[in-house]
Amino acid sequence: MTISLSKGQRIDLTKTNPGLSKAIIGLGWDTNKYSGGHAFDLDASAFLLHSDGKAKGIDDFIFYNNLVGAGGSIQHTGDNRTGDGDGDDEQIKVDFSRIPAHIHRVGIAVTIHDATNRNQNFGQVSNAFVRLVDEVTNREILRYDLGEDFSVETAVVICELYRDSQGQDWKFQAVGSGFQGGLQALCKNYGLDAE
Repeated sequence: MTISLSKGQRIDLTKTNPGLSKAIIGLGWDTNKYSGGHAFDLDASAFLLHSDGKAKGIDDFIFYNNLVGAGGSIQHTGDNRTGDGDGDDEQIKVDFSRIPAHIHRVGIAVTIHDATNRNQNFGQVSNAFVRLVDEVTNREILRYDLGEDFSVETAVVICELYRDSQGQDWKFQAVGSGFQGGLQALCKNYGLDAE
């Protein structure tokens, strides 16, 4: 039975799902039928955050040009340039048992590629969701549907995975926080320079 989350909700992952060590973060979306003459290319990414909530360099930023990070514990499965079809448009695999101890959080975000030049934003994106699946059993554990809360934003932090206060178990937070300025603004938020 899948748990549906609302914005801001938090849930225990590894404590309430014993044996969960490998997860697939599936991200999906549809674009509205309106077209400004350009295809939409949405990109999922993961930011590996240290105790201060910041990423320290390119190795802490997993995206279509850097598919694997944190010693192989976080893996992007590849860029989907159209978002066509049902189900997950992009996936990020997480091996909780292999995430280095100095990584306290993993921020999962989606950005619109070249949004400014193409005059695109998340107001033109619908049915965006994130779901977390146990990779071993293929059981969907949770799902967070973003809703239609966005208008001018070109980047959205969808969720964060984070360690509990003892650093043993992992939790999930549905974030749903939008940014103007696309990938650059997002990188700055997480302590990176996207130049």
